Amino acid sequence: MSYNYQNPLSRTFVSEEWNSALITQLDPLLVWASRLVTNRSYEGDISKRGDVVHINSLARPTVGDYRLPEGMTAQRPETIDQVLPITEAKYLQLLVENVERVQVAGVMGSPINQEMVRALAREADTFMGRLIAAGATPVPNVKVTAGNAPQALYGAILDLMLALDANDIPEGRYVVVSPRVKRYLIEHPAVANAAAYGEAGVTANGVVARLAGFTVLSTTAMPAGVDIIAGHSRFATFASQLSGFRTGQSEKYRADYIDAAHFYGGKIVRLPNLDTVKPDHTFDETKPTKGILKASVDWPTS
Repeated sequence: MSYNYQNPLSRTFVSEEWNSALITQLDPLLVWASRLVTNRSYEGDISKRGDVVHINSLARPTVGDYRLPEGMTAQRPETIDQVLPITEAKYLQLLVENVERVQVAGVMGSPINQEMVRALAREADTFMGRLIAAGATPVPNVKVTAGNAPQALYGAILDLMLALDANDIPEGRYVVVSPRVKRYLIEHPAVANAAAYGEAGVTANGVVARLAGFTVLSTTAMPAGVDIIAGHSRFATFASQLSGFRTGQSEKYRADYIDAAHFYGGKIVRLPNLDTVKPDHTFDETKPTKGILKASVDWPTS
């Protein structure tokens, strides 16, 4: 049932049609922008789009041999600057009719706020996923047939482990997979029996299992054309500032508005002695980082 004073698109806010389970259901939580995949080491003070965060990397010093009478030779520290721009400014604003607010007896504020946060989080997650995929080093596609999908995908993760080992990537690694990869991967006994799988809270941030030194995550916000991304959080950073909620009276309607703004940016962080340094002491950002790897899956066509 609806009334002539109601916005047709917001009639579910009326108590007769209110479904708190629907409004508060969980959308996919942060994966790409979570602390499992990115770091928050450089957030600093962010207040608006256009702010810049500087990241200074210290080049690895040379180890010398101590001998007499030469003694020691001091080295000057060498830093390499990277710039993390705050490029994104997203907002949501909702208009809530006073009469509708009365009918829901004060229940509206919290679910609306939760949904706004989830919508903004989804935008940020998609942004970081695209950024990470663009800066990752591609590896050969994974070949999958109708009968070997679990084993082929499990083997692909072990190959990514080996490649990261070769680059001395530290412990605390992640691998993010598409929902289709997850569907077959968890059929493999090593994944199905992983200690974390099925434990309470394991689905936070899309976590599926912990396997072969990886935290395995899955998300519906996979970048186009990519099925598997593996790496370490030190190679991607996310700087974010949520301005918080505002409420106010609409000038035109007997209604209040609720809005929120989210300022953020992301960066592939390159490290000396691993990524290419140019003569001007900046990194060559046209090349992907060796600390993040990506792969696509060649699925069977029939």
